[in-house]
Amino acid sequence: MGSIGIESSGPEVVTVDVHATKDLIQTSHVYLDVRTVEEFQKGHVDAEKIINVAYMFNTPEGRVKNPEFLKEVSYACKKEDHIIVGCQSGVRSLYATADLLTEGFKDVSNMGGGYLDWVKNELPVKAPLDSVKIELQVKKEPLDLVKNELPVNAPIVG
Repeated sequence: MGSIGIESSGPEVVTVDVHATKDLIQTSHVYLDVRTVEEFQKGHVDAEKIINVAYMFNTPEGRVKNPEFLKEVSYACKKEDHIIVGCQSGVRSLYATADLLTEGFKDVSNMGGGYLDWVKNELPVKAPLDSVKIELQVKKEPLDLVKNELPVNAPIVG
């Protein structure tokens, strides 16, 4: 665990690695994914308490900062909540963490390496239904999870 200062006059951002993040989100920490909705829907960290608020948006002119970011996070989290902020590679989350600390959030840390490092370390992820369906078909168990169809000889439980 280390720390990186964003600006000399700004807050000091604490950065934790993906393994420390895994331990923290299994306790009382909220995982705040600041990637775009599209990135989030392709797969994300498997956490009990997870929130997706984009820090930046993709526009025809390039990426622009979400002007409502702090307001949206404030609706979802209290300033006393324990929050780990993550993104794709660790850059957006670093800036988002600094903004949250400046805004008065008390216990906010950045996940170094982002989702890419999380996946590289084979930590648990939530994948979209399409990925689950493809994996089931490879195992010769084609299920249509969207339509909730079961194989003909599947037992009925309940």
